[in-house]
Amino acid sequence: MNRLANKTAIITGAARGMGAATARLFAAEGARVVLADVLDAEGEALARELGAVAFFRHHDVADEDSWQGLLGETLARFGGVDILVNNAGVLLMRGLMDITKQEFERVLGINLVGTFLGIKALAPKIIERGGGAIVNISSIDGMKGSNATAAYSASKWGVRGLTKVAAMELGPRGVRVNSIHPGGIRTPMTTRPGASAEIQAATAKFFKTVPLGRIGEAEEVARVTLFLASDDASYVCGAEIVVDGGMIIGPYYMSQPGAPAIG
Repeated sequence: MNRLANKTAIITGAARGMGAATARLFAAEGARVVLADVLDAEGEALARELGAVAFFRHHDVADEDSWQGLLGETLARFGGVDILVNNAGVLLMRGLMDITKQEFERVLGINLVGTFLGIKALAPKIIERGGGAIVNISSIDGMKGSNATAAYSASKWGVRGLTKVAAMELGPRGVRVNSIHPGGIRTPMTTRPGASAEIQAATAKFFKTVPLGRIGEAEEVARVTLFLASDDASYVCGAEIVVDGGMIIGPYYMSQPGAPAIG
């Protein structure tokens, strides 16, 4: 299928993880893809992999001037923009009483302010094209509390609220704005390479308590992003879609009657 034929999409945090999976899927569905990230080597490698339908640009989502540069190059190369995926983000695991003001502001600057700047910079151009879609990647930590994620949770709750306001203001102008709330997804940011054997074992044990019994894959989030970016979601605006294997509804109590044997 070519659900994004003749569409141009900008994806932030596109060099790896969910962003890279989204870029590959969008390109396979006919889109021209702009890969925006601070990870130059990985971003350029992905652009080479995707070929003429893609290009990479070094981009700091928390820098307003960087957004204008990204927009300018996108217009010069592809003539317009139809889709924005605000995917770039950072995760900081730090206790509330231990996190510094600078650390807190950095996380909000990337995750929340970066999303705001992207909407502000690109929405007018999407409107000029007759409308399109903005997909903001939040988190299930934008729907619940979690220890050690003060800055991250605050930023993702903010993305959730910002999405609602953007949907309200941009919907009448033909721009659908929605948010996705991933749970545990296998990406470099969440799997913590180099973690001790004890942490890895505890993580594996935790995911057995998720209703679907496993960690999610980046491609599973990418497919939902594709849906929201495409005309298949033509009457979806202001929605929040959870992609977490059921994690947010609570743990599966394996000791309760009727529970299946889970190894």
